[in-house]
Amino acid sequence: SWGQRLGPGDEILITWMEHHANIVPWQMLCERTGATLKVAPIDRRGELDLEAFRALLTPRTRLAAFIQISNALGTVLPVREMIAAAKAVGALTLVDGAQAISHQRIDVQALGCDFYVFSGHKLYGPTGIGVLWGREALLREMPPWQGGGDMIRTVSFEKTTYNELPYRFEAGTPNISGAVGLAAAIDYLESLDIDKVHAHEQALLRYATDALRAIPGLQIIGEATHKAGVISFTLEQVHPHDLGTILDSEGVAVRAGHHCAMPVMEFFGVPATARASFGCYTNREDVDQLIGALHRALEVFG
Repeated sequence: SWGQRLGPGDEILITWMEHHANIVPWQMLCERTGATLKVAPIDRRGELDLEAFRALLTPRTRLAAFIQISNALGTVLPVREMIAAAKAVGALTLVDGAQAISHQRIDVQALGCDFYVFSGHKLYGPTGIGVLWGREALLREMPPWQGGGDMIRTVSFEKTTYNELPYRFEAGTPNISGAVGLAAAIDYLESLDIDKVHAHEQALLRYATDALRAIPGLQIIGEATHKAGVISFTLEQVHPHDLGTILDSEGVAVRAGHHCAMPVMEFFGVPATARASFGCYTNREDVDQLIGALHRALEVFG
C-alpha cells in the first residue's frame, strides 16, 4: 500500500541480517516500481556495520526497514541510532520486531519508528496473525491494499468510498479467534513481567554461551556484544540437520536449517546452523540437557 508511491531512483535500505520476510516483499516492490534495494553489511561477530548503514542512507532513501533482533544470530541491533540516522535524510522507518516482542519491553514512541510489525506466534500466540503498528498520519494517506467487506464506507457502481482506520486495511471477516488468542498471549506475558523475563533469558544466555564454548569443535555463529536469548552454532564434521536429529532423540528441541535467513548463512560460509532458543519457560536444567546431548553427539560421530 505505502510502496505504490515509489518509482525509479527511489531506494529502500535493509541489512544483511534480515529474515526473508523483510527481504522478499521489498524485492517484489522494487521489481514493480523500479526502485532500488540496498543492503547494509555486517561483520564476523554478527554485528551491523553502523557507519556503513549511515553511509548508505541518501536523500533518495524512502524507507529503511530492519530487524530489531536477528532470528538467526540473536544480535540486538542499535535501532534507535538507525532510526535517527534514517530520519536525518528524510526516510521513513519500519522495524521488524517479530524476534523482540517476547523478549523485551517495546515502546514505539520512544523508538521513534514509523511502522512496527510482529507476528503472533513469536509471542506465544496463535499462528496466522500479526500486528502492524503505524503512525496514524501515514496510515491515513495510504490506500487499501485489499478489497472486500468492512473496508468500505459506501459502494455504488460509480464509486466506492473507504472506511476509517483501521478497518480500511482489514478487508473481509477478520481473524477473530486469532485476535482473541493473541490478546490472551499478550496478557499472559505481561502477567510474568516482561522485564523479569528479559533478565531471566539473559542469565540463561550467559550460562549457555559459557558451556557451549567449552565443547570441542563447536563454533557459535554470531557473538555480538548485545544479544537476545538465541545461540546458533555448528559442530565440527556434523551437519546441523543430523545434529538436530540426534538432539531430538535426546529430548532436546533445536531448530536446524537456514532459519529463513539464507544471506546470513552465505556470509558465514555455512549451509545451516543448529539454533537453541530460550524463552520464559526455559531453565538451567534445559541448558544442561542440551550440553549433555551435544557431548553424546560427539561420541556418535567420533
